[in-house]
Amino acid sequence: MLQFRRRITLEIILKILVCFILFAVFLWLIDGIFNDLLAEIISKTNPSLYLFFVQNKWVVLLFLFILSVILSVVFTIRKMTQYILVMVKAIDLVFKKDETLISLPSDFSEIANKLNTIKYDSLRNEQAAREAEQKKNDLVVYLAHDLKTPLTSVIGYLSLLEEGSDLPAEIRQKYVGISLEKALRLESLINEFFEITRFSLQNIQLSPSDIALSVMIRQLVEEFYPQLKEKGLRCEVEGQEQVHCWGDADKLARVFDNLLRNAILYSRENSLIRIGLWQGNGKVIVKFRNVGRKIPEYQLQSIFEKFYRLDDSRSTRTGGAGLGLAIAKEIVELHKGTISAQSNDQYTEFSVCLPAYPI
Repeated sequence: MLQFRRRITLEIILKILVCFILFAVFLWLIDGIFNDLLAEIISKTNPSLYLFFVQNKWVVLLFLFILSVILSVVFTIRKMTQYILVMVKAIDLVFKKDETLISLPSDFSEIANKLNTIKYDSLRNEQAAREAEQKKNDLVVYLAHDLKTPLTSVIGYLSLLEEGSDLPAEIRQKYVGISLEKALRLESLINEFFEITRFSLQNIQLSPSDIALSVMIRQLVEEFYPQLKEKGLRCEVEGQEQVHCWGDADKLARVFDNLLRNAILYSRENSLIRIGLWQGNGKVIVKFRNVGRKIPEYQLQSIFEKFYRLDDSRSTRTGGAGLGLAIAKEIVELHKGTISAQSNDQYTEFSVCLPAYPI
């Protein structure tokens, strides 16, 4: 709009300048060439008009100049009004829910491009919001179904245990084990509901401090020993022994918890998970590498989105809420860091880069 105002102002100034130049040329012609001829013609046709012209020549010429300037301004304002009407119609098109391109005169091609960009960004954002809401709704339906499944199993096996007081100890132990497994699954699903609520309603606030990151990572590996053992996995921490970073310890622990949990979930049985720690140039790099199925490129582009799941089949054993990596990305970016993923036929690797000192 500023460019538009400048253009109109420049156009008015140019027209006034042209009028001034034409007026000066006209005066020169009147005084230098046509003065006698014009006087003779006017005197023969209308002597009183000739007398008025001679006595008031400069007033008449000044009036003609002012009149030409006024007409130039009027035509420019009229043109400006037409431009404004075109712009109003173009702005109306921005809010139409279609893919019609906004077209403006060539002088306003830059404005047309910006309006088209705004329109398509709005359409994309609206579509993304609808898709996110649909994913969330679908997820709630799926989780509600999954809640019912383990709950039904728990009730069924507990009923068998209550009714079968003479069950052999081996069978009783089996039923207790299954009930415990289903109860743990139920707890996991309930936790996922809380994750959804927190992610949607809570703004993450940081309480930063100096963190002994190498100590945190090694403690985290020890805490995951049962899950590692269950799949026959080994986890090795490589790199520098003493690595420190600046951040919120609880929030970053959540990030690395999600990444290690993800690595365990998608690792091949009896394979090795490597965690690398490096510090230098004011940055800290943490890498989680596991051996497993290659993640296609199109999935790598969406892996950090809310409610996105690699497991399309939604196995109740492996399916999560699709929030872990999205939350990890948000926390890392709040720390002014970055998180990325790469995958090939040999391994999948997640990399986190964090500032080592306060920014």
